[in-house]
Amino acid sequence: MDLISRVVDVDKVLKGLLAFLPRLAVAALIMFGFLVLFRLSRRPLAAMLNRAGLHTKLVQLLVESLYRYSLIAIGLVMAAAQVGIDVATAVAGLGVAGIAVGFAAQDTLANLIAGIVVFIDKPFIVGDWITVADQFGRVADITLRSTRIRTPQNSYVVIPNKQIIDVVLENHSKHGELRVDVPVGIAYKERVAAAREVILEAVSGLPGVLSDPAPDVVAEALGGSSVDLRARVWIEHADERQTTHFAVIEACKVALDAAGIQIPFPHLQLFVDSVEDRVWQRLESLTQGGGAEAAADAPRV
Repeated sequence: MDLISRVVDVDKVLKGLLAFLPRLAVAALIMFGFLVLFRLSRRPLAAMLNRAGLHTKLVQLLVESLYRYSLIAIGLVMAAAQVGIDVATAVAGLGVAGIAVGFAAQDTLANLIAGIVVFIDKPFIVGDWITVADQFGRVADITLRSTRIRTPQNSYVVIPNKQIIDVVLENHSKHGELRVDVPVGIAYKERVAAAREVILEAVSGLPGVLSDPAPDVVAEALGGSSVDLRARVWIEHADERQTTHFAVIEACKVALDAAGIQIPFPHLQLFVDSVEDRVWQRLESLTQGGGAEAAADAPRV
């Protein structure tokens, strides 16, 4: 004890500790006060944001993350000032570090800002079927950084929100009923009216195809090898889109085959307008048994 007394001024330490304890208590009370403030204000704040029409997920992120940690940060700054920490110097240091982190994480910040835009603009919600960035699937989750969709192949695709707002997005669930268009080609010699009747009869009884609006078949174009028709059917839910598309293709093929209506494949016809007389003469000599010599003398055309 005598050794400690010679090295350390115990009385001075005790006096300093007694002088520091009130400031430490005030700092603790400040932190406790901010925690109580968060507990009391988070429900009214969330209710106000919900009444403003913000997405539930965005309200949760704003209140439970942004608002909560902002209060904690303010409380820490005020508490640090009470215990004698130079807050201005610390904040300046954090500002420099923040600039460096901002440059390093600019893509992440861009995705966060894009996430807020997605929540405010509401181009889709969880549960909608969408096509974006060449991906078709059901929205499984939306976060501030990314949107996660589940495809019909049961794949889990994560798309950064910055890409979501930069490309064309198609929402298949926004207006309820959805029309499925299926191209069908028939030969030029076939009658469009007969093909339409066969196709309508085939698709009207398919599972999931609505009778109101009724299916229809339109002539879309005159293609290079076929008359291009389009069978259009309506479904109630977007999750039936692919299965209905496949079912309509199969039903049209089976029905048209059964009715004897030709579905052509791409082909090319060559028409010869004029041929020189000497070519016909050489060809005639070949067909009359001119043999190898005639073949050797035949001109190259």
